[in-house]
Amino acid sequence: MRIFLLVSLLSCSGCTHMAQDEWTGRDKAQHFLSSAFFAAAGNAYGDRQNGSRGHSAGFGVLFSISLGAAKELYDSRAGGTGWSWKDFSWDLAGAATGYALWNIDR
Repeated sequence: MRIFLLVSLLSCSGCTHMAQDEWTGRDKAQHFLSSAFFAAAGNAYGDRQNGSRGHSAGFGVLFSISLGAAKELYDSRAGGTGWSWKDFSWDLAGAATGYALWNIDR
């Protein structure tokens, strides 16, 4: 996890531009909900593969965060809307929520 975050930070240092966006808005809800869904789905996938509880959780959360980081990297290209730390923050919150909701049921 630490290595992933370090790579994300270092790769973002070369972003072509940053987004000028707000903390709230429709796209923030989409980031949150999709990240929650992907974290829960990744956790379920790990469970179906007979992974331990910790491995399934790690896979689900990292899967979700990786998709969020990939989306922000895509946005940071020259023709994109720019890297948004606010979007990425909502991705992290959604991944944590998806993990928590999946594990409440267990």
